[in-house]
Amino acid sequence: MVSPMCQYSAVDGSMTDWHLAHLGMLANSGADLLCFEMTNVEPIGRITPGCSGLYSDANEAALRRVVAHCREHGQAKLAIQLAHAGRKASTAPPWDSGKSLTPGEGGWEPVAPSAVPMGEGELVPRALALAEIKALIAKFADATRRVRRLGLDAIELHAAHGYLMHEFLSPLSNRREDEYGGSLVNRMRFPLEVFAAVRAEWPKDKPLGVRVSCTDWADGGWDVDQTVVFARELKKLGCDWIDASSGGLIKNQKIPVAPGYQVVFAERVRKEAGIATVAIGLITEAGQAEKIVAEGKADMVALARGFLWDPRWAWHAALELGETPQIPRQYLRGRPEGRAGAFGERRRA
Repeated sequence: MVSPMCQYSAVDGSMTDWHLAHLGMLANSGADLLCFEMTNVEPIGRITPGCSGLYSDANEAALRRVVAHCREHGQAKLAIQLAHAGRKASTAPPWDSGKSLTPGEGGWEPVAPSAVPMGEGELVPRALALAEIKALIAKFADATRRVRRLGLDAIELHAAHGYLMHEFLSPLSNRREDEYGGSLVNRMRFPLEVFAAVRAEWPKDKPLGVRVSCTDWADGGWDVDQTVVFARELKKLGCDWIDASSGGLIKNQKIPVAPGYQVVFAERVRKEAGIATVAIGLITEAGQAEKIVAEGKADMVALARGFLWDPRWAWHAALELGETPQIPRQYLRGRPEGRAGAFGERRRA
């Protein structure tokens, strides 16, 4: 799976020619599934002013063009990640400081479960009122109807990396005292209601997954035990996979980064919740990816930066593992010298 990767290159939430080129390339990367970037359900849910959205007819029309291009010229199945950035919204793109943007700088007031900023120097979000929470659930459902009209193959909901649904899950960011805060049951309520609303609008024969940060990497925060409970509840509602990531909620997280450092989360959730999982995080080598799936630690492997660096990563992985990748016929003549059979039967090209 090509993991969703923000490009910060949309205009008023609408994808552009950059997305046409970028996603069109990855649709021919050899991956089975290409997940389009985090796409937000309302304007103030975008991380940056350049982030993708699916809250208007213009957004839908722009995305339809990209989907049609990937369908006509690509081989991968197509998914999209629906999300809301919550208190992490209203920032500059990462190549331009990534700092919070005030309304006077082209930003806006972010919203969250509680008026708790991510860290020092960050914007203080406005706590959502109950009516606004219900309205947001409806916005996720509306975005799902747009995805359904576009004919994509799958949806992933983003409940990780410190964005809005993750903010509701973690006691570090959710200080509410109503039915959406406090106990684990209450903190899970909003993301579960969002999932149920999306599942009701999404065809039963098309998969719907959820990305979760399995731990906040901080004392007193969200952890793997709670993730397993959450995954079990999602499975009851018809969830098809858990994309097992971690972190992103606070600035002082302490992550022991190493190759495949998050695979243990995918393995545990898979075994204890009885649900398919996606492993992600510093998976860079073909043999490493193959071993994760072969040993039953996850059902699928996702790469993000690996595909940015090498858009043909899956071709090269297939060859390394003794398989023949499927590539566009336009590229058949690109076989390396001495590797006539690398891409299957040689044809005049």
